[in-house]
Formats: sequence, C-alpha cells, structure tokens
Amino acid sequence: MAQPLVKKDDDRDEEADYSPFLGIEKGAVLQEARVFHDPQLDARRCSQVITKLLYLLNQGETLTKIEATEVFFAVTKLFQSKDIGLRRMVYLMIKELSPSADEVIIVTSSLMKDMNSRTDLFRANAIRVLCRITDGTLLAQIERYLKQAIVDKNPVVASAALVSGIHLLQTNPEIVRRWSNEVQEAVQSRAALVQFHALALLHQIRQNDRLAVNKLVASLTKGTVRSPLAQCLLIRYISQVIKESGDNSQAGERPFYDYLEGCLRHKAEVVIFEAARTITELSNVTTRELTPAITVLQLFLSSSKPVLRFAALRTLNKVAMTHPMAVTNCNIDMESLISDQNRSIATLAITTLLKTGNESSVDRLMKQITNFMSDIADEFKIVVVEAIRSLCLKFPLKYRSLMNFLSNILREEGGFEYKKAIVDSIVILIRDIPDAKESGLLHLCEFIEDCEFTYLSTQILHFLGNEGPKTSDPSKYIRYIYNRVILENATVRASAVSTLAKFGALVDSLKPRIFVLLRRCVFDNDDEVRDRATLYLNTLGDGSVAETDEDVKEFLFGSLDIPLTNMEASLKNYDPTEEPFDINSVPKEVKSQSVAEKKAPGKKPAASSTPAAAPTSAADAYERLLSSIPEFASFGKLFKSSTPVELTEAETEYSVNVVKHIYDSHVVFQYNCTNTIPEQLLENVTVIVDASDAEEFSEVGTKPLRSLPYDTPGQTFVAFEKPEGVPAVGKFSNVLRFTVKEVDPSTGESEDDGVEDEYQLEDFEVVAADYILKVGVSNFKNAWESLGPDGERIDEYGLGPRESLAEAVNTVINLLGMQPCEGTEVVPSNSRSHTCLLSGIYIGNVKVLVRLSFGIDGAKEVAMKLAVRSEDENVSEAIHEIVASGQRRQNDQLRMIFLEHTRISRELEARKNELDDPEKQLMERGASTENNRLKLKYEKKKHDRAVLNKKKAKKASRLAERYKREKEDLRRKIIQLKVKLDDKPLLEMELIYLRGQTEIVKFTGNYVDVDKLYALLRELHEKEVELYDLEALNHALIVKNAKAMMKYKKLRRN
Repeated sequence: MAQPLVKKDDDRDEEADYSPFLGIEKGAVLQEARVFHDPQLDARRCSQVITKLLYLLNQGETLTKIEATEVFFAVTKLFQSKDIGLRRMVYLMIKELSPSADEVIIVTSSLMKDMNSRTDLFRANAIRVLCRITDGTLLAQIERYLKQAIVDKNPVVASAALVSGIHLLQTNPEIVRRWSNEVQEAVQSRAALVQFHALALLHQIRQNDRLAVNKLVASLTKGTVRSPLAQCLLIRYISQVIKESGDNSQAGERPFYDYLEGCLRHKAEVVIFEAARTITELSNVTTRELTPAITVLQLFLSSSKPVLRFAALRTLNKVAMTHPMAVTNCNIDMESLISDQNRSIATLAITTLLKTGNESSVDRLMKQITNFMSDIADEFKIVVVEAIRSLCLKFPLKYRSLMNFLSNILREEGGFEYKKAIVDSIVILIRDIPDAKESGLLHLCEFIEDCEFTYLSTQILHFLGNEGPKTSDPSKYIRYIYNRVILENATVRASAVSTLAKFGALVDSLKPRIFVLLRRCVFDNDDEVRDRATLYLNTLGDGSVAETDEDVKEFLFGSLDIPLTNMEASLKNYDPTEEPFDINSVPKEVKSQSVAEKKAPGKKPAASSTPAAAPTSAADAYERLLSSIPEFASFGKLFKSSTPVELTEAETEYSVNVVKHIYDSHVVFQYNCTNTIPEQLLENVTVIVDASDAEEFSEVGTKPLRSLPYDTPGQTFVAFEKPEGVPAVGKFSNVLRFTVKEVDPSTGESEDDGVEDEYQLEDFEVVAADYILKVGVSNFKNAWESLGPDGERIDEYGLGPRESLAEAVNTVINLLGMQPCEGTEVVPSNSRSHTCLLSGIYIGNVKVLVRLSFGIDGAKEVAMKLAVRSEDENVSEAIHEIVASGQRRQNDQLRMIFLEHTRISRELEARKNELDDPEKQLMERGASTENNRLKLKYEKKKHDRAVLNKKKAKKASRLAERYKREKEDLRRKIIQLKVKLDDKPLLEMELIYLRGQTEIVKFTGNYVDVDKLYALLRELHEKEVELYDLEALNHALIVKNAKAMMKYKKLRRN
C-alpha cells in the first residue's frame, strides 16, 4: 500500500484530514478504473481515477504487464470524451505508462488526429505525447507536422514542438538536425518561451561545432533576443565560448565582455544577475572588469526580494575567495543582512564578512555573530565555525577573541557534527598558534565536563595527553582528567587512565600524585580500565620523583613500529603452541600504493597552506622502515622523505615509483614495485642506478627484493653517500633487473627455472627542494624579527619573460620547496607586483625564512628581490645559490633551445638547396612530358576515330546484306501476292454469288435443306476472311518495303 508523505514533526490526524490519497490501494484503484468502459463517461470521476493511478505510480507502485495493458486500453477509450481536462489527464497517463511498440499503434491515430485539431491545447499535448512514445520509424512519418508546429503562430504549440525536439535529440539526432531552418526561424519569435526553447534546441544541435556556436552567439548578441530567459541562456553560452577561446584579455579586449556589461543595465533582474555572475566567474578577471558586476550585486543586497539578496550574497561569497578586496565595498550592506529573517541569507552574510573583513573589524563581527548563532540550525553553524577558524589563521593576533567565541558556543546546545567542528577548530588553532595553547586546552577541559559524546571526549583526552605535559603548569589539567575516571562510561574512563599515565611519564614532579590516582583505578568495574591502570603502575616505576626511562615511554606511548595490517595477518596465521607469539617475526616492510589506487583519479594532492608536507604517520612509517634495515641504521636521523615519483606509466606490466629519503650525508632511494602480470613471479628484484650525471653521489649499498608475486607491493633500496650538509643535486637513470618465473594460474605454483630480464625505468632528479622541509609559521612577522638581520642576505634576480606573475611565483616556490605563509602564494589577477612569504627547515635543522618581492613590466619581464633570514648565514647563502643555480639552469636550457633551433634552421636551409636542383630538373622533365602527353592524346584521338569508322563500315555492310535478303523475300512474296491478286476478281464474284444464294433461301423461307444453308454461310465467311487477309498482307508488304528503303538510304548517308 502506498504511504502518504509524512514529515517527522507532523501529526498523523492532521495529515489524514489533509491528504485525499491516504490509504488508497492499487487493487481498489484498478477496480475503479472500470468506469473508463462506461457508455456514458463521467469526465470528473475518470479524472479522479487517473489522478489516483498517477499518484500510485509516482509513489513507487508498479503495474504488472497485464495490469498496465488493461489500464492502457481502458484509457484509450477516453479519447471519445471532448472534455479538455480529462483529455489532459489521458495524455499524462499515456506518457506515464510508456506503452510498447505494439500498443503505440493503437493511440497513434488518435494522437495524430489531436495534433491536427483546432484546439491548440490538444495539439500541444499530442505533440509531447507522440514524441515521448514513438520510435524513429513513426517519427519520420510525423516529421512534417512537427516542422509545421515549430513555426506555428500559437506559442504553446511551438514550445511543445521545440521541447519535444530537445528530448528527441538524445535518441534521434539525425532527424532533429534537419529542423535547423525552422528552429532558426523560431529563434526570431516574439513569444518569450518559444524563443527560449528555440535557442536551447539550436545550441544543442550545433554544440559539437565550436565555430557554429561562435557564429550563433555573435549573431544573437546584436539585439535579436528579447526574451529574458533566452537572454540568460545566451549569457551562459557566451561564458562557455569565452572559456573555450582561452584568456584573450592579455592581447586585447575580452570577447563579448561589452555585451555582458550591457546586460547589467537590462530591465529584467534575472538577466542582470546572470550577467553579473558570469563576469565574476571569468578566468583571470581584472578589478576593472569586476567593478560593474560588484556594483550591481551590491544593489541587489538591499532588494526587497529574498531570492535576489540570497543570490547576490552567494555570488559575492565566491568572489571573496579569490578577490576579497573587491568585495570590501559591500561590507556595510552585508552587515545589515546579519539580522535578516532568512537564516540562509544571514549565514552567507556572516561567512562572507569573515572572508573580507580586516583585523580591526574582527571584534565588531564577533559581537554581531554572538546574537545570531542561537537562531540558526546546526548546518549553518558549522559553516560559520569553519569561517571563523580560517579568519583566526589569517589574523593570529586575534586568537583570544575568536577562541573565546568558540568556547562560548561550545557550551551551547548542539548536535555531534556541530560540536565536532568546534573541537576540531580549537585543536587546529592550538597546533598552529602556540600562544593559544594554554587557553585552548582549558576550554577543552571545561567542555568535557558536560560532554555527551564519547568520541569527542576520548579525542580531547588523547590530545590533552599529548599537549598538556608541554605546558607551563601541567598540574591544573589533572583534576579535569580524573573527573572523567569517576563520572564517565568505560570507554572514556580507559582513555582518561592513559592520559593520566602520559602526565606521569612526561612530568616527573607529578608522578607520585598520578600513582595515587592510578591505584584507585585498579578497582574499577571495567576490565579495560583495570588492565591499563595495572600496566602503567608496573612499568612507570615505584612512584617516586624520578625520570622515566626513554624505553618505557617508547613502549607505552610510542608509535608501533609494525604496520597494523602486518600484525593482524601474523596473528591470524599464528598457531597456538608452547612457544609464545614473537612480535619480532612480524614483517616491518610497509606496503606501497596498490595498483587500483594508482590508477584511480586524483593522485596528486591538492595545494594547501597547512604546514605538513605529508601526513605524520607516513613520515613515521618511513623512518621505522629504514631504521629496521641494518644497512641504513647507521645513517642517523631521517630528515625528509619526498612524495612518490612515478617511474612507469599507469598501464605498464610493472609499476614502480621512488621515494627519496634524505639524511645529512646520505640519500636512500626506496623503489616501490608492483607486479601486474598474474602469470609471472619476479625474484631477486634490484634497480641498477646510473649516477654518472650526479658526480657528488657515490653508491654505498643496496637491498634487493627477494620475491615479488602478482599484485603484492614490495620495496628495494639503493643508498648513496654525499657530502655532509651539502644540498647535492643530480640526475639518476634506472633499470629494473629481475629473474622471471612462469606461474600456473590454476595452482599458483611457479617453475623452478627462471629467466633474467631487465625493464627500463624513467629518470628522476634530486633537486635542492628535497633538502628543505616545509614547516609553516603562524606569525611570519614575529618569526622574521626574531631571527634578526645578522643572518640576512638580500639580492635581486631577473627571471626573464613570463606569462604572468603567478607563474613566476609558483616557479620559485617549487624551486625552493618551502611552505607559503599567510596565503601569499595566491597572486591577485592582473597584479603588477606581489610579495610572497616562505618558511621551512633547511637540512641540519636550520630554520629559514624567505621574503620574495616580484614585479612585472609591460614586456612581461619579471624581476625578483630575494631576502633570506636564517639561524646560519651560510644557509642564507645556500638559498641564494639555489635560486642562482636555478636561473643558470634556465638560461642554459634557453641557450640549448636557441642552438638547437639554429642547427635545425641550417639543416632545413641546406636541405632546401639540395631540393632546388632536382626541382628544376623535374620542371624541365615536366614540360617535355607535357608535350609528349599532348602528342599521344592527338594520336589516340586519331586512332579512336579510325576504329569508329571501321566499326561503322562493318555495320553498314551487315545492314546491306540484311537488306538484300529482305528485299529478295519481299520480291517472292510480291510475286505470290500478284498471283493471288489475279484471283481477287474471281473471289469477289464467288462472294456475290454466295450472298445472292443466301438471300434467296432467306426470302423464300425454304428451310428444308438447313445443312446446305449453313455450308453456304460458312463458305461465305471463309472467303471474306481470305480477302481481308490478302489486303492486310499487301498493306504490310508496302509499309515494310518503304521502311527498309528509308533505313538503307540513311545508312548510305552516314
């Protein structure tokens, strides 16, 4: 039974009174459908039954094949009724039932009759239904009617035909494309809806032809479009044309921009908004181009229509992400919308103001937001919280007011997602702004006192255990943590016990007090809590004020140096025996990226302003993996691991990528290999590295991979030594070497003998950016001043011609491999100068900050001023050397390109000269060949004429002989004819005599001798026939003789 639509907060009794379809059943409605067969149709009752059927179908009810057929045949009988309302319901029912090809024939005649009806409503609906249910063969029969309907004077009929064409274009494009002339004519219609639908159909017909679309847009921008809807559609097509044509604003005016700007003065608000939105979404839009659109959107902010206010705010919100300064003029208008009755508008106003506001306006915004937060739903609150978090990272000095605001709303009522967003924001602020740590941790401690979400409580306790011992007064957090042991559920209590143990292990002065609390936890009701407390009491010592061993800290709170997947697999394979499980037997190798993940889209990480270059877990995993290999254990502490660099294509038989691990005096290349061939097993897999282009590197060791089964990632390593503390660079060539063994897919067993083979890999480079770790700073100004001018080095560089300033900025950032700060990696569109701030850690754990000042002139020549400050002036010099070497490398590349271009030009010129002489010879040969060709042509014509004359002569000879034979035959026949003609008078006398005898017999009435009479009549008839044949033969011979003579004379003339 179909269920009515019921909201969660609605009362069932009220819904029962409201819905006319409550409790209807399919069987009952099908019984009611019998009214369609009544001789006297009740139009109103039939319409109600069809409405119920449509309701059931839209609620998910399905009709069986038999039921659908019966309903369809019953509905077709309703064409007898002339009621307009019932006819419209019939059309809807036929479309909903989607009859089969056999059933369509039954209603086709009725629909075609309606399509030619005098009632326009019947015509329009019949066209829609016919185009919905017919196939290509029937469509060809009604195509003429559809073309006429497109140019019909009635706009309802024309729109129905055009909309049907849009749907048919998906199934029968060849037929619809033949309507281009009619659709082009409909575009000029004065009816707004017809023009809108015609433009949509015409664009879909031409959408695969970019030139045709450009011509269409160019012709329509001259003022032939009057419909506001069609004009909005045209604006969208203009936006598409601009995007496809690329950015032409550098070479001159942007195409169609004048038309878009003119639409900002249109009388229809929808056209104005569409034009403004399109201008704001243009690529590389300038401030001059944005200004008129922003002005129009600012006027919409004060409109009385909520839709216009919301649309304008949403557009301004998007613009604020890339051009915040352009939206600042609208801040006053947006502040007035914070108190708007529509909560969506108010939320957008808040988030936009947070993006465009400056440091001085933060406090005022916080006061306005405080009163606003209690009136909106949680999903809107989450948006506001995320905007506040971004604002705090943008203005770190305002962390106090923003942190207080977050703590206040954290105490208010709200759902899990809302509270989680607030907690995550506070955690991020504590991590990125060191000054906010103390107050942020206290706010989180106060929150867990009344937190109803177990997940958030455990997350906060874990974070508190990591950060609390590092504060100036860790003891103040103990009370909050132990309260969780007393008041919370078992999961939170276990987490609180671990947090207490962390404080005891990391803060020696608190250890006696922590031991007292842990001893109380031993009597807890939950096994997990008791086990944790017992473990920590037995491993942290005797409770005296003494430093905890580093091994104990690492055992209790350090990260597990074994992948959890490997641990799980080893435990599943462990067979319980007398020997205990040995954790050292678990393999420590980390599986690289699988083939399926590698082929998936989105491999490249998106650019971010977060300090970490890679997830901490990945860096820790790499360090644990390398430290577990004896050959590399003596290299010291790992400084940096790069992101994987692909050395093979995605679809090749072997997938290999390399990770560069940087140490002070060594570099280790980790080759992650995957075998993608099921029928092969690779053994003794190594990579032969050619370092001839990297003179400062010398190979010191390798670790081969013993076995590489199908789709099981493995690693092989190659280590190189380099000068200590020096950012050595170089290019490395690689060849994968292995032994191949065939594998039986059915049994999985491999052959004993293998074949050695090699596979060429792509080259890769170790660059200067590999020796700099991306680490951001929350306040670049304070960090810059704290380093002081002693380690500062400043120089200027010319970067040569560039497409834009943004390209130059990205090039230098990628060259140095440092972390952009405060969002300075984003260059405003059409900017002539820019300052970029970078920070990082140089190899040797030396902090370094960089201030880049860029400028570009009219010839697109870019100049850069580089200022570097670090704790070691040699590092500052090294950063300058990296930039200078990068510039030299670029100049060398340009020089090589120029030399190569010169060499190719000379080769082409020499080749051209070599081809000139043969070309002259070919021209001379061509001239003589032309003469010979003309001569041969003349001889051929002469020969063809002689052959033709010979054929004519043979034909004439054959005709002459044939004529001679025919003439002889005629002569004989004429002689015979003359003999018979001599008997003609005698024959005529006999006829006269026979006729007389017959008349005498008839006159006298003497019928006694009947046989004699019949014999006379028969003889008379035979004589008459013989005479007629004789005359006919004579005439035929005369005609035939005349024709033969004419044919012979004609042949003689030829």
